[in-house]
Amino acid sequence: MSQNQPVESPAMNESLVPDMKDIVALCKRRGFIFAASDIYGGINGFWDYGPLGVELKNNLRDLWWKHMVTTPPVGPDGQPVQIVGLDSAIIQNPKAWEASGHVGGFSDPMVDCKETKLRYRADHLKIIRVDSPDKNLFFAFIEETSEEEMAAKVKKVLGKSVQIGAHESFLECVDKLHLIVAPDAKESGTLTPPKQFNLMFHTYVGATASEENKAYLRPETAQGIFLNFKNVMDSSRVKLPFGIAQIGKAFRNEVTPRNFIFRSREFEQMEMEWFCHPDEVETWMNFWFEERQKFWKNLGLSSDNLQMRQHGQDELSHYAKEGLGTSDIEYRFPFTAPDFGELEGIAHRCDFDLTAHSEHSGQKLEYTDPNDQKNRFIPHVIEPAAGLTRGVLALICEAYTPDPNRPSGVYLNFHPSVAPKKAAILPLTAKDSHVPLATKIYMDLREHYAVDLDIKQNIGKRYARQDEIGTPFCFTIDDQSNEDSTVTVRHRNTMKQERIAIESIRTYMEKEMALMAQ
Repeated sequence: MSQNQPVESPAMNESLVPDMKDIVALCKRRGFIFAASDIYGGINGFWDYGPLGVELKNNLRDLWWKHMVTTPPVGPDGQPVQIVGLDSAIIQNPKAWEASGHVGGFSDPMVDCKETKLRYRADHLKIIRVDSPDKNLFFAFIEETSEEEMAAKVKKVLGKSVQIGAHESFLECVDKLHLIVAPDAKESGTLTPPKQFNLMFHTYVGATASEENKAYLRPETAQGIFLNFKNVMDSSRVKLPFGIAQIGKAFRNEVTPRNFIFRSREFEQMEMEWFCHPDEVETWMNFWFEERQKFWKNLGLSSDNLQMRQHGQDELSHYAKEGLGTSDIEYRFPFTAPDFGELEGIAHRCDFDLTAHSEHSGQKLEYTDPNDQKNRFIPHVIEPAAGLTRGVLALICEAYTPDPNRPSGVYLNFHPSVAPKKAAILPLTAKDSHVPLATKIYMDLREHYAVDLDIKQNIGKRYARQDEIGTPFCFTIDDQSNEDSTVTVRHRNTMKQERIAIESIRTYMEKEMALMAQ
């Protein structure tokens, strides 16, 4: 299969990789993303999306929904594929999670540090062996720790610089726990043996907090689709192959949430379950793999920062082990560079989920061929599943462009389709002659685009703000505007300015945004 071929990572100039601290600072300063409960010191693994962040997230959400449900792509036969939407409950009957394997098998190996009281996912730790004349030690680091940070930690513990050896997996070194220095510890031997930790948040339904009333917050949106397979079949005019799409929140009690919104405990997913005949799986796997790459590239993610990778046998989920596996679309985030992190997975879930729910519920979840009533079978499933919040992070990281030649020092080069604001209307001053005309233009334009009317501060500071929030165009109203009905338009990326007629602003934006999207 074409998507299973390994792709060599492009060379990366590390000097061009933006600092994640700068991106996080901009996100808070300009109202994209805040720590949840910020005034109380936050809560680890939870984030709030501010005025611009929610606009960016909604733009990505709506584009995904349009691509999948409203105007789904054209299939291999030249006809549009059929996909319907769903919005299932966050809390389902707990038996559903037993059937899906989440109650018994949805867990990660974790270790605790007795010195610092911190907790780590064992499979996210790497071990570095340090050969020293007086002592052989092993240092544990979380995956994204740089070579420089590792060397500094080793020097701090040993009091001198030493040669750092090759990386090893923590799970392969559990017999050396007494020699391992934990990531945030000063002494060796403080890590506990790994133990399994279930990732599902639980709650209680009803007045009594007992085991009989225990329920779970969903750890994925996919199961709600499988639970409604029969309902959709019975109520909608769908026939194989077809898809059911859903966007919604999921919750995982991650042991070590980290890297801003990349790995959090509350997040949003954009998932589609594609039901097809078992004999057609390979065709549809190839189709969806190509379509999903195309989607992200059309939103401005560059080819250099995208990579396609097939999961190894040791990475496969239980539902994919008997099928064609899972292939990931990965993005090179600043905290993974020069490596990549998962953005979206395209998995062959086989018939695992429908079979499991059929057996546990007693309901037949079969498909009957309308042309042959005796031909009944459980469809196989291909799942393109993307993180909505992860997608937001990729768009921000891709757009973040340092530029020392402008007052802001940076601008966000958003693709026009996802930019939170498409234009800003800026009266040059707060004069009576400037503000009324600016307001009229704003009122006319807001019916068609998300636009910003920004009146206060000097014009340079307002340009800088619009650069930092990624607004493609700024239209400035001045004395000449009242004389000849023209405005000055400033382009975000080039800072080029030109004069255009007020009556042509809409057509001008349509044309320029189309050019930017190419």
